[in-house]
Amino acid sequence: MADLISLILMIIGAVFMLLAAIGVVRMPDLYLRMSATSKAATLGVICVMLAAALHFNDFAITARIVAIIVFLILTAPVAAHKIARAAYLAGPDLWPGTCRDELQGRYDHENHELAGAEPGAQQEMTPSAQSARDV
Repeated sequence: MADLISLILMIIGAVFMLLAAIGVVRMPDLYLRMSATSKAATLGVICVMLAAALHFNDFAITARIVAIIVFLILTAPVAAHKIARAAYLAGPDLWPGTCRDELQGRYDHENHELAGAEPGAQQEMTPSAQSARDV
């Protein structure tokens, strides 16, 4: 039974990693590509790691796999955010279908902060952002 569950998890993980690879090729801009890879590839790796833990059925291996999964969950979103921030500063073109660029004209490139904001101060939300948050 554990072998069957391990096989299913391995196939699910491989499918998610394949979808992440397709997303890198098919998505129109950098930010959408990062979204595809950071979500789908992370989920795929987690499924493959869980399959390995079930297959080997050893406490030491399972503990290492749990550490790997926790590390991935903690670092993947942070890495994607940092890469997106660096990319925004480099200024690649956004996809024409992008609805809005909320940082356009508000980002101070010298201090790497929102223009006019005190460090640690919270920004006022626009009415559209407030309605999106309240939904």
